[in-house]
Amino acid sequence: MKTLDQLTEKLNISTDRRQVKELVFDSRKICEGCLYIAIKGAKFDGHSAIAQAAEKKAAAVLAQYADDEQKKACEEAGCALHIVEDTRLALALCSAAWFDHPADKLCTIGITGTKGKSTTAFMVKSAAEELGLKTGLIGTVEIDTGARHIPSVNTTPESYDLQSYLKEMSDNGCKLVVMEVSSQGLMMHRTAGIDFNVGVFTNFSPDHIGPGEHKDLEDYLHCKSLLFKSCRTSVVNADDEKTPDILKDNTCDKIIRYGFSENADVRAVSFEPSHETGQLSSDLKFTADGREYKMMLPFPGRFSAYNILSALTAVCAARESYEDMDKIEAGLSKSLVKGRMELLPVSEDYSLMIDYAHNAMALESLLKALRGHCKGRLITLFGCGGNRAKSRRYEMGEVSGRLSDLTVITSDNPRDEEPLDIIADIEEGMSRTDGAHVTIADRREAIAYAMHEAAAGDLVILAGKGHEDYQEIRGVKHHMDERELVYSILKEDGNKAAMARMCERYPYLADK
Repeated sequence: MKTLDQLTEKLNISTDRRQVKELVFDSRKICEGCLYIAIKGAKFDGHSAIAQAAEKKAAAVLAQYADDEQKKACEEAGCALHIVEDTRLALALCSAAWFDHPADKLCTIGITGTKGKSTTAFMVKSAAEELGLKTGLIGTVEIDTGARHIPSVNTTPESYDLQSYLKEMSDNGCKLVVMEVSSQGLMMHRTAGIDFNVGVFTNFSPDHIGPGEHKDLEDYLHCKSLLFKSCRTSVVNADDEKTPDILKDNTCDKIIRYGFSENADVRAVSFEPSHETGQLSSDLKFTADGREYKMMLPFPGRFSAYNILSALTAVCAARESYEDMDKIEAGLSKSLVKGRMELLPVSEDYSLMIDYAHNAMALESLLKALRGHCKGRLITLFGCGGNRAKSRRYEMGEVSGRLSDLTVITSDNPRDEEPLDIIADIEEGMSRTDGAHVTIADRREAIAYAMHEAAAGDLVILAGKGHEDYQEIRGVKHHMDERELVYSILKEDGNKAAMARMCERYPYLADK
């Protein structure tokens, strides 16, 4: 229990010391003695429940506006009504106070950027834990509080939930937390009240423009830059042309740049395919703190180099030390991000990978990165989501046709559209190339075809679903985990050795 003035201390409004039993922003959870914060959402305006809060004897209400009847209802019920400029900001600051400012008890690393956030976050966690730092994680794939794993709904949770997770991490003995900080999360003040120890910028490219997201690229860029007005040290991509805009008006005490360019503080000298420990490993040579380092890591492609550099630089910045680079290398090597270049141990002859690439830009980056590591054919399997721009289908079809040796076109999340109509659009993009392709609408059948078609040295990529474990059809999400589909195909084939390897990697498959 807290007093109203304790919760609103940073809001610059005059309040009293009345007791608050609960902090509530969902009108369905209004109860006696609570502080109700009215949020205007996309589908429901919480301000319409102000009178309801008074009727249910809420201790106080924070709102951006209220009509005369609502004001009268609060006055007659003895419910304190305070008008604030932004109730999302108020919710974040009150939530931090409600949970006793848990971020202040943790070393916090926030990561923003268009691509690479999830991979970098998992790399940071793995490297930090190799150094003996118990680390929590909040991101697109999951939330790890140090005691439980929770599937994510939003990349950056609502501020109340975020503060709740941070408190749980602190209570569980975490010393560090790494979180993905989305532009939407920054725009909606979900991380307000957190003074990040380290803020990381990965890269910037056009995305998330449209209704319910950002009105234009300038707004998208501005929202990403907000992280660097609430962190002490910034770790930024020296090679991205938008980095100066990201750092404009920053309030950081220190700026560390990583990349391939001469002005990088942590500079990659080379990043080349390695042929010593497997076809998907790379040799990285880089300089930092006046010294040269070498690492051999199980990640292909130039974009992986940026993820590695950003992660190791963030960890070093948080520790204020470049020591123990061998432990950092070991941690990076162990990092496994579900659905991001995730290799499944199905065969010693060919490679099978699951990746979340679900637009043309991501798919092109992935295929170009993998080409240098593939001794045989690149076989790419993908579909496109329904109720989305048709241009994505044409573009992905064209990219795969240009860069793959064989494309297997299948279904993704058809939603309200017919899968065969979506496939026809992808084929139209494919027709602009000379790429070979087959179409198999059923995703399990398509995966079985790709696995059986693969020969020695081939690399099969299951693109688009990544960490998702469902397929959305006509508004219903049906369970579909590609790891389970692969396992069921191996079981059907009687491949017991591969089944054993899969169960060792994914113990839950033993029950399938």
